Amino acid sequence: MKPNSPRLLKTIVIFIAFFLTYSGVASAQEIINLYPGDIPNSKSPKAKDSEKEPTAGLVRKVIIPTLEVYLPEKEKSTGTAVIICPGGSYKVIVFQGEGVSTAKELAKRGIAAFVLKYRLPEDSMLVDKKIGPLQDALQAIKIVRTNAARWGLDVHKIGIMGFSAGGHLASTAATMYKETWIENKSGTSLRPDFQILVYPVISMQDSLTHLDSRRNLLGTNADKELIDRFSSELRVDEHTPPAYITHAADDKLVDVDNSIVYFQKLRHHRVPVEMHIYPAGGHGFIFKHQGWMEPLFEWMKNSKMIR
Repeated sequence: MKPNSPRLLKTIVIFIAFFLTYSGVASAQEIINLYPGDIPNSKSPKAKDSEKEPTAGLVRKVIIPTLEVYLPEKEKSTGTAVIICPGGSYKVIVFQGEGVSTAKELAKRGIAAFVLKYRLPEDSMLVDKKIGPLQDALQAIKIVRTNAARWGLDVHKIGIMGFSAGGHLASTAATMYKETWIENKSGTSLRPDFQILVYPVISMQDSLTHLDSRRNLLGTNADKELIDRFSSELRVDEHTPPAYITHAADDKLVDVDNSIVYFQKLRHHRVPVEMHIYPAGGHGFIFKHQGWMEPLFEWMKNSKMIR
């Protein structure tokens, strides 16, 4: 092949494109089981219920919840960490598109990212299905905070991020962390230092909720007490962590009023909050707006979470 042949030039271009795309953090450095021993609130799975690798980027069954670790290069590290809860209506987990892809972008900016593969609320898998995902989110916070020194993290800069139903999970972790959901003999703080919510389901109320997410989490006959308990806007107080919220106004799946109501509740309790609403983009707008994370990084800088 001649040095200046079109085929050689094309090969070089393809190689460079591949290198630029996949250099840096290309895969998880570590996968951690959330629970070293028995998994709380879990039924013993049958052999036929074995967990499978994600197909089409989706996880459909979780027996053993895990964290996938994406660390930045040491010279870029800010000491900040984000635990990512992908969405999927509490029926599946959009693990690659919302989880892994976001983790890689965070790591490029010096932010350690941990993708949570949480247990989905299935009666066949959990004793009390409605609390399983929350247990896993809080356990993830405990693990990251406990191991902060090993990963070069600041224990006061550990946040949680959620998309869609994962946004509901993140917001429940941010508003229900005081209750006893998991074993925590060391007394590690389970309060996330900040929350990032992307087109989130916030409320379980009839007027706001995404009905499939509510049905999957709480069942078909949830009473008012249960609906109120898992409506994050009703759980906000002055100790709720600062928030960044983003949504699209034309979201037909999860009404943008979820974000607006949560913003108002946070503001009224004097919790620092910033919200970005795009006029269009629908649900899952992150797959269309390539620059959607830039305002997030600016907020993190202004909030002293990253430099």
